[in-house]
Amino acid sequence: MPNPRSYRKGTEDKTRKGKLTEKSSSFHGESLKTTTTLRRPKTDPELLSFKNLDLSVASLNGRPKMTKLLLNVTIQGILGPVQVLMSSEMTVADLVAATIRQYMKEGRRPILPTVNPSAFDLHYSQFSLESLNKEEKLIALGSRNFYLCPRKSKNSDDLIASPSSSCSTQAKESAKSSSNFSWFKFIDFQI
Repeated sequence: MPNPRSYRKGTEDKTRKGKLTEKSSSFHGESLKTTTTLRRPKTDPELLSFKNLDLSVASLNGRPKMTKLLLNVTIQGILGPVQVLMSSEMTVADLVAATIRQYMKEGRRPILPTVNPSAFDLHYSQFSLESLNKEEKLIALGSRNFYLCPRKSKNSDDLIASPSSSCSTQAKESAKSSSNFSWFKFIDFQI
């Protein structure tokens, strides 16, 4: 019984017997013996030569100044964020106005109750109680995703998120405004 390994080697030698060992001359053009040496083009060996360009290494290493920012603003009750392209020197108030303009321009539904930018507050996320300062520059915010919600009216019973208020201040106001027995409605099944 022949060894399977030796059997395979024997078939390889038989199949290679009539094949050419050199590359086909029709595919490569000429035969390998008559190839000529190609002339190398003249290149500048020093790739970082700044003599002709009047550039310094310090100017290339510095970060380029961002001129435009692509910001995603999600509006409360709206599917999908509104993408706004703005200059980095603009303020939060400019972003709110541009977002409302872009939303109306795209013709999205539902229609906003008002197009007045002062009727809206901008937050980092929907879970952030504190709204952003309207005079703050966009480049200083550190985020490119924001949440826009309508400002609560002062006549409603809901808390008002103002730029000067903090989360702890709003929690204290909530505790003061609610009566001491309002938490009983959650545990009335035990009484």
